[in-house]
This record gives sequence, C-alpha cells and structure tokens, in this order.
Amino acid sequence: MRICSTAAMREMDRRAIEEFGIPGELLMENAAGAVYQVLRDEFGFPRKRYAVVCGPGNNGGDGLAVARMLHSAGVDTTVYLLADPETYRDAAALNHRILSKLPVPVVRIGAGSPFGGLFDGFDVIVDALLGTGLTRDVTGPYAACIEAMNGARARRLSVDIPSGVDGDTGAVRGDAVRADATVTFGLPKTGNLLYPGYERCGRLFLSRISFPAALYDGEGIDFRMSLPERLPPRRPDGHKGTFGDVLFIAGAAGYYGAPYLAAYSFLRAGGGYSRLAAPRPVVGVIASRAPEIVYVPMAETEEGSLSSSNLERLLELSGTTDMTVVGPGLSRAAETMDLVRELLPSIDAPVLVDGDALTAVSEDMGVLKRRRGPTILTPHPGELARLAGLSVAEVTAALPRTAGSLAEETGCIVVAKGAHSLVAFPDGGLRMNPSGNAGMATPGSGDVLAGTIPALFGLGLPIADAVTAGVFIHGYAGDLAAAEVGRDGMTAEDISRCLPRAV
Repeated sequence: MRICSTAAMREMDRRAIEEFGIPGELLMENAAGAVYQVLRDEFGFPRKRYAVVCGPGNNGGDGLAVARMLHSAGVDTTVYLLADPETYRDAAALNHRILSKLPVPVVRIGAGSPFGGLFDGFDVIVDALLGTGLTRDVTGPYAACIEAMNGARARRLSVDIPSGVDGDTGAVRGDAVRADATVTFGLPKTGNLLYPGYERCGRLFLSRISFPAALYDGEGIDFRMSLPERLPPRRPDGHKGTFGDVLFIAGAAGYYGAPYLAAYSFLRAGGGYSRLAAPRPVVGVIASRAPEIVYVPMAETEEGSLSSSNLERLLELSGTTDMTVVGPGLSRAAETMDLVRELLPSIDAPVLVDGDALTAVSEDMGVLKRRRGPTILTPHPGELARLAGLSVAEVTAALPRTAGSLAEETGCIVVAKGAHSLVAFPDGGLRMNPSGNAGMATPGSGDVLAGTIPALFGLGLPIADAVTAGVFIHGYAGDLAAAEVGRDGMTAEDISRCLPRAV
C-alpha cells in the first residue's frame, strides 16, 4: 500500500477535480459517507448522542456533511463550530448552507467559550477540527477544545487525522486528539503511520473516496508499506553455502552479546554459513554458547578491540563471502575506527554497516561514497543524527526526509530503526515497516536485525528486497516473542529465538 505526504494529497485532490472533472462536492460527500459508515458499524447509532466538532476548511466541511448524514439517520446530533462560516468555500460552504436549513443545533465556540465539560453527556465525538493542513502548534481555543474532547468520556473518531497531529511527521503539535478510530482518505498520510501520530489515530480506516487509480502513481508517492512478497522456497538440495556465506566483523572486550546475537541470528533466520571475525578473547567467551558459528580469532588492541593489523586478513575473508556485516559491539577505540574506515571502501561485496561502525563513517562520510558494492546502513535515531549532522530532535521531527536525503546523498540503503522503521533507497523510494512492538526497545534488538537481513539475502532475495523483508521478519519475530512472553522484560534473545517461526 502506498503512503503519501500532505502535499501529494493536495495534488491528488487538485488533479481529481481539474483533470478528471470530479466535483469537490462529490469527493466531500464520499469522504463523509465513509466516516458515516464507520460510525454506524463501529460505534452504533441507537440511543446515542453525537457531537461533531468542525473547524475551518475542508476538514470542517467533511464534519458538516457527516452531521447532515447523522441527522438523516435520526441520530441526536449537535455541531460545535470553531470556524467563521463566512470563510468556508466551495464544497464546505455548500454543506454549511444545507445544514443551516436543517433542525440540527449548531453552537459557535471560540475564545472565551467554557470548554470545561462541553462534551459531557455525549456518547461519540467526531473530530473534524484541523485535519492534515496543520503547520504550527495548536494554541488558544483549538487547544482548549482538543483538551475538552480528550477529557470527555465519549468515544472519539477523527476525520483524516487526529487534530493536532502533523500530517507529514506524526508529531503532536502542542496537543492532539486521542482518537479511538480515524478515517483517512485517498491514501494514508505519513502522519497517520509514524509515531506518535499512529498511536493517536486508534484503529485506522481508509476510504478511496472515488479517486481514479491513476492518481496513486503520481509524483512524490513512492512511499509504501513494507509488506514482503512470498519468500523464495528453501532449496531441498541446498547445503550451508547455498543459503549465504556471511562474514561478521564485530565484538570487543566487554561487548560479547552484540557479535553473538548478530552472527547467531543469521543462522536462526535461515542463513547458511556464519563466520565471526572478533578479537581472540571475545571468541573464547562466546564460542561455547554458539558452536554453530565459524570463528576467526583476530589480533586485539590494548583496549581489547580489533587491531588495525587485521586489515589484510579481513579483506581476504570478505573477498570469499557473499556479504559482510561490520559494527556490532566493535567499540569506539580509535584504532578500530580507523580500521573500519580503511576497510569499507575495499570490500566489493554488499556490506551492512551497523552499531559502532556507523560512528566511524559519520566522521568521514566520504568512506561510503568510495564504496563500489551495495551498502546498507542501520542507524537508530542517535546514529542517524550523527550521520546526517543534525540533532536527534531534528531527525525525529522529519524522519522520512532525513532518511531519504541520507540515502540519496550516500547511495546507501538506509534503515532508520525505531517504531515503524523506515527503509530509504538511493532512488528516492521509501518503505515503512508495520511489524514490531515496544518490547523490542531492548539492548541487542538491532544486532538481531543485523543478522536477519543477510539471511534473507542468502535465501536468494535481491538486496533491496532482502532489506525490506529482513526488517519485516525481524519485527514479526518481535511480535511473536511478545505474544509468548509479553512486551515487558522481552529480550533480544527472545526475538532471535522466534526468527525461524517468523520466516
């Protein structure tokens, strides 16, 4: 399923009206009809009182049309209006004129209105206050109205997006409605699916409102939900080399879990031959726990990290494997960081750069541009901020744009890890992952992902598909683990243990 920005949605509206001759009044009627249907099926009408809260613009117009339909069905409905009716245009103005001739109470509210207890006695509130066009923090009577809606005991349905949620980033601009359900139109907006906006939407419904299918291929809409196709069948005559031969360059003194989780999760996700190049003492600690991994003990620095003297041996190993993963638990020792920066441009096979290796390349981004083979970056928000030269707050406020820009500038595939992880491609494509849960916010979860993606590549998927499928499988394994043990106290090893079933 495609996802779009608010600007792309406005362009779809314009094209539907101007190029395809679909009247705006018809689009609004279809939008209101979709909301009416969800209200009827999910909330019910008999013996219930409805409040419809309408703001300016087409979002308010949608609310006016919904109120008219509720009245037609015999539902006890009151409209609360925070907009000057004189500002309504086109379809919104038409719906206001029609509603003004019906015996539906319309209450004007604004600055100075007593918002406390305003919605007492109502069973359902329809939020048609602000919509997706929000560009600044909510203040004044709008903030007071949102607070009153959230404080009411009524159930809440938002039209297009909960009022107060940024339609492009999912950020809460001051305050936002906590909806039980949201009906969005045409395509989901990024703000419907990125946290915290996703959580504020409640159950999300989509109505196409009769947009022509051709509009969904428009410019700026190469953003999709990341749902993998069926995985290739596992060859019955295959051997361990058939399903991928991957080198993991990882580990340092005190960092034993990261290399273990990455290299072992590769096997749990279906990978064939897992090689772990780690400092000699690290190998000695974890080898008894995972005998299935092939260990390559390496020389260490005084701090216990990988020594730069390993360069030639690591290049030799990476030249014989299908893919290399660099970074889990490497530490930030200066000599090891120099080793990473010297190593990466010389590896021709695909490389996944994770953890401390991301810190190494953030100090010299030219390393990425000098690579010849495909490169995958898997940063969490702090690492993405370092790579992009921004603050964490700036990254989280514009995650799709930040990840997309980094992918285009470096030529790398970027996996922006987090709730609903994003995958950004150098050609401008974006994918949003729907699997996973809050229990996965635990140490080592990213290391499990660093092993899962290469396993899907080893199964035979092209590199781009292996990344999107790997991110999905990783999140799905987390969902299976949460179902088994609960989100509280769930560990990375629980996620890894569920990988075979997820695949």
